[in-house]
Amino acid sequence: MLYLILSILGSVSVGILFKFSKKTNANIMQMVLLNYIITVLLSYFNFNVELNQLSLNLPILTIILLGLLLPTIFVVQYLSIFYSGIIRTDIAQRMSLFIPILAAIFIFKEQISTQRYIALFIGLASVYLILQRPNSVSETLSENKKNIIFPLLTFIGFGVIDILFKQLALYSEVPYTSSLFYVFFSALILTLLYYFIITIYKRNSLFTVNKNTLVYGILLGVLNFINILFYMKAHQVFAQSPTTVFAGMNFGVIILGTLIGYFGFKEKLSKQNLIGLALVIVSILVILI
Repeated sequence: MLYLILSILGSVSVGILFKFSKKTNANIMQMVLLNYIITVLLSYFNFNVELNQLSLNLPILTIILLGLLLPTIFVVQYLSIFYSGIIRTDIAQRMSLFIPILAAIFIFKEQISTQRYIALFIGLASVYLILQRPNSVSETLSENKKNIIFPLLTFIGFGVIDILFKQLALYSEVPYTSSLFYVFFSALILTLLYYFIITIYKRNSLFTVNKNTLVYGILLGVLNFINILFYMKAHQVFAQSPTTVFAGMNFGVIILGTLIGYFGFKEKLSKQNLIGLALVIVSILVILI
């Protein structure tokens, strides 16, 4: 259970870190870049990756797609927390579990139970309710669009990433930890390339990194790795009961994220939001029954 708690704390702490970093002069692209430098180093030393035994059987396409999506979703998550808060962003991230169900129905043509259809309907209804802003919050039309778009992109982005990670886990020719290292490495290379292009385009200095960016970037890498490492360890401990990890992670992040957002950052919740939050819990329970 300790591994699961540490994974939950790592996941929620990323949101808190983004919230605090927005109040400083930290550069989000440099933060993401530093994050992947740290993540690559930590995974290399913790997963005992043998670089001299690079397999030609690596799932290259899946690794490249994840390498593109992971840094992108970090920026989207950062913007979602800024415009919509930790509560809505964490819930949108956790509700992304329904994207693989939609993919199973419409892409992979799998037969799913009536129970999962019900959970899907409840889950999508909850996403709609959670995206609604309290009436007391005044905002321009542009702000309202951003409040909806970024949590929605978080929802879709993490869902697609979940599908790709599941495909990676099913690939048995290469150890999962090795594939994971190459995912982080490709994310680092692609983030570095994107950073060079943006920096040259804006004519900024490539190597000027302020103290806040350095601190937040390193912390982001450590927290991101903690989240992934202990989530994997929790699945190993509860190998005979994966639903325990699934339920614990989703409930833990939603409840802790809501408490921190509401009491720590004074984020407002309307009656619609609270109903949506309750429906999130119901939909996850329906999947687990």
